[in-house]
Amino acid sequence: MTTTLRPTGPLQHETDGARSRSYEVCVNSRPVGTIEIATYPALSATAGTIRSLHIDEADRRRGRGTVAALAAEEVLRGWGCTQVRVCVPPEAAAATRLATALGYTERSRNMIKELPEQPPALPAHVEGRPMTEAEFQPWLATAIETYAQSWRERGVPADDARAKSQADYRSILPDGLASPGTRISVLVQEGVAVGHLFVGRREVRPGEIGAFVYDVEVAEGQRGQGHGRSLMLLAEHVALDAGLRLLGLHVFADNTPAVRLYESLGYGTTAVNSFKQLL
Repeated sequence: MTTTLRPTGPLQHETDGARSRSYEVCVNSRPVGTIEIATYPALSATAGTIRSLHIDEADRRRGRGTVAALAAEEVLRGWGCTQVRVCVPPEAAAATRLATALGYTERSRNMIKELPEQPPALPAHVEGRPMTEAEFQPWLATAIETYAQSWRERGVPADDARAKSQADYRSILPDGLASPGTRISVLVQEGVAVGHLFVGRREVRPGEIGAFVYDVEVAEGQRGQGHGRSLMLLAEHVALDAGLRLLGLHVFADNTPAVRLYESLGYGTTAVNSFKQLL
């Protein structure tokens, strides 16, 4: 039997520059499922994504999903993509097994915490304050470079990583410190800045607005003293001050200390983001 993809409509051009198309998964022309693919300009001009893949229950465990995913990768190659992303909920065991079997590697995960009504107490020796204008530009330059470097270390070409970092920060901070729905804080201990925190307002679960930790960093020479935990407790204060009970974040999977910290604070994984190079 032959498994193929049959388009269900024309190629779509989306407002963010992405191209997308939906297909029926067919076995000898008989529909057995659906798949949607797209380019992924949020990462780079040569990245693609498999947005969804569904095989009807009666046709599962016969390799239909594997063939459909491989066919989708071939289409993305034809669109000029050199890598492909999949985003899988942690409870989707079958999808996780399929991604692993096809050579996808976990790169990052999205995590979320439902906050209590009252914020946790900060350690007695630290406090948070708003970032000043004098601090903003040096912080922004460092944040852009650090974020770009984190993508370069994970295989994204240097130019693409830099462009992504610059575009992301332009999008979420169009007016600097005055950008709506954002708050950048400095953690201070005995008058010394020991870290910073950038929290913004965005959709953190489908249809649900919450606070999102865009950036958290302990200053050089101040690490290993528990300031990372204090910054994350400060993030809960910021979210609750804004009337938001959900707090989300994105973390690279190989940043094991950060993942462990978030888990210890009650964050749960909502999505695992895996990538594969298209050779």
